[in-house]
Amino acid sequence: MLCTMPSGNNIRSSTKRQPAVDNTWEAVQSKTFTKWVNARLAENSLGPLDDICTDFSDGTALVQLLEIIGDASLGRFNRNPRMRIQKVENVNLALDFIRSRKINLTNIGAEDIVDSNRKLILGMIWIIILRFTIEDISEEGLSAMDGLLLWCQRKTAPYKEVDVQDFSYSWQDGLAFCALIHRHRPDLLDYHALDKRDARGNTALAFDVAERCLDIPRLLDVEDICDVAKPDDRSVMTYVAQYFHAFSSLSKAETAGRRLGKFTDVMQSVFDMQHDYETRVSKLIAAICAQQDDWARASFEAVYAKARAQSDAFNDYKVGTKRKWTYEKIELDTLLGNIQTKRVTYNLAPFVPRAGLTPQDLEAAWNKLAAEEVRHRKTINQYIRQSRDALQRRYGSEANGIQAVLNSIAHALAALCGELDDQLATVHGLISKAKPLGASLRRLAELEKHCADANIDEHDYTVYSASDLEYDTEMTMKALEKKVRFIENQSAVRNMTNLTPAQLEEFEATFRYFDRDGSNALNDAEFRAALDSLGHSFSDEEFAVLYDQLSCGSDVISFEVYIRFMVELTEDQTTPEQLLQSFRVIAADKEYVTSNDLNLSDISRASIAYLLRVMPKSDQAADGYDYLAYLRDVFER
Repeated sequence: MLCTMPSGNNIRSSTKRQPAVDNTWEAVQSKTFTKWVNARLAENSLGPLDDICTDFSDGTALVQLLEIIGDASLGRFNRNPRMRIQKVENVNLALDFIRSRKINLTNIGAEDIVDSNRKLILGMIWIIILRFTIEDISEEGLSAMDGLLLWCQRKTAPYKEVDVQDFSYSWQDGLAFCALIHRHRPDLLDYHALDKRDARGNTALAFDVAERCLDIPRLLDVEDICDVAKPDDRSVMTYVAQYFHAFSSLSKAETAGRRLGKFTDVMQSVFDMQHDYETRVSKLIAAICAQQDDWARASFEAVYAKARAQSDAFNDYKVGTKRKWTYEKIELDTLLGNIQTKRVTYNLAPFVPRAGLTPQDLEAAWNKLAAEEVRHRKTINQYIRQSRDALQRRYGSEANGIQAVLNSIAHALAALCGELDDQLATVHGLISKAKPLGASLRRLAELEKHCADANIDEHDYTVYSASDLEYDTEMTMKALEKKVRFIENQSAVRNMTNLTPAQLEEFEATFRYFDRDGSNALNDAEFRAALDSLGHSFSDEEFAVLYDQLSCGSDVISFEVYIRFMVELTEDQTTPEQLLQSFRVIAADKEYVTSNDLNLSDISRASIAYLLRVMPKSDQAADGYDYLAYLRDVFER
C-alpha cells in the first residue's frame, strides 16, 4: 500500500524533484516497523521480534501487540500454535479486533499473514500505526498526517536552515530532527553550534539525544535518512510521531495530569499505609491466637525439671517473640496515628480499619494475651513456688502500674486525632505522663533484686520484668518523640499554602528519605543530596553560601527551614535574581541578549518590542542589548 501525502491550505507542497521509486522502502519499512512493534511489546516485557513479516505468521505476537496498543484483552488464543489452522485462528482473532475498532482492512486475509506476505503485512502495520499513533494528532484543526506535518512546520519555523515540506527529503540533512529537539529542550543540544553541512553527524546526534534523553525509540538508522535517494515517508512519519507524543507532555493538559498523578501518589501512599496496617494487625492477632492455642495444649507435671523447662521456654518467649510483638504493636499504634494525621492534613475522613482489625480488636487480643500469659505463668509457677507472696504482690503492683501507664499512653497515641495543634498538645501531655516512669522503673529494679535474693525467679501477679518495661518504656518514649516530630513537620507543611499537596508531599518525602538518623534535620551532605534529587543543582561555591545562610552557624538545617526554602525556591516570584537567571538562559550565558535570542523564546512580540525599546545597547555586539545594565537601572534606583 502506497502512502498518499497529506494536503491542506496550511501545508506547502514539495517543490523538490522526485527520484525514481525503488524497493529500498520495503527493507526500511520492515526494519522501522519491526522496531516500532518491539518498542510497544517491550511495554509488557514481550519480544523482541526479528522481523514482523515472519514473526507475525503464527498470530501470537500480533494479538499481544493489539492487546497492548488497544488496551483490551482479545480473549483466549493459541499461545503455542503448531498447526496452520491454529495460526489462522490467531490471525483472524487479531483482524476481527482491528475491524471492531472501525479500521478498514482491504485485500488482506489471515492466510496472507500466515504466509508472510511482506507487502500486505507492512500495509497492515502502517494502518495500525496511523490508527493508534498518528490519528490522534491534532494541530489547528488539522489531524493525523496533515496535523503532524503542520506541527513540524510550526515548531521548526524559527530555524532558517529548516524547511519541512514532506516526510522524506526535508529530513535528509538531520537539521529538522535537531530543530525539533532544540525548540522543546534547548538544554539537550546546541543547534546553533551544529555543522549544517554534516548531515550524518546531525542525524546521528538527534537520534542519540532522542533515545537517551527523551526515551524515543531509535526506529531509524542514519543510513535510512542520509544514504538513500528518498527516505521512506512512512518510516519517517512513524518516527517523527514519537517526537510529537514525547513533547506533548509539556502541554497544560499534561501538567494538570502530572499534578493529578502526584496527588494520586499521595492518596496511594495513604492507601499503602492503611493496607500495611491491616495486613500487619492481621498477622499479629493470628500469631497471638496461635501462641495461646499452644499454651492451652501444653501439659504439666509436678516434676521440677519439666516445670523448669516450661518456665525457660516461657522466658524465651518473653525476651524473643513477645518483645518483637511489643515492638510491632507500638509501631502499629504509631502507624495508625500517622495515617489519621496524614488524612487530617489532606482533609480526608478518618480511617476505619475492617472489622476484626480495628485498634479495639488489637487491644482486646493484646489484653487477652496478657491474661493468658498470666494464666500460663501461674500454671507453671504453682509447681515450683509456695511462698514469698507478699514480695511478689508488691512487684506485680509496681510492674502492672507501669504497664498500665504504658498501655494508656499507647491507647491515647493510637486514638490521636483532631487538629494538629491539639494533637501536639496531647502528645506533650503523654510525654509528661511518661516521665515519672523512670522513678517507677528504679523502684521496680530494686524489688526485682529483692526477689532474686529471695530466690524468686517468676511472679504470679505480673508478666512484666524490669527489663521488659524498660524496653517498652524506651520504645514508647521513642514513639512519642517521633510523633512530636511528625506532627510538627505536618504543621509546617500545612502552612505552606502556595504549593500543591503533591509538591509538599514530594518535599516531605525527600526530607524523610535523606534524614537517615531520624534527627528531623539535615547536615550539609544530606541537604545537598536532597536538592539534587529534586532537580536543584548548585556549584560548590553557591551551595556553601546557601548552606551557611540557611543553617545560621548550625551544623544542620531543620525541617521547617528546609520546607520554607523549598517553597521559596519553587514559588514563581519575580525577583532580580530570577530575572537575571532568565535573561542568562535566553542569552545562552552571554552578557548581552539579541533580538534573535528573544524571538526564539516564548516571550510575546509585544513584550519583545518593549524590551528592545527600553534596554540600552551593548558595546560587546552590534546587535546586542545590555540586560545587566537594564536590571541595575530597574532595581537599584
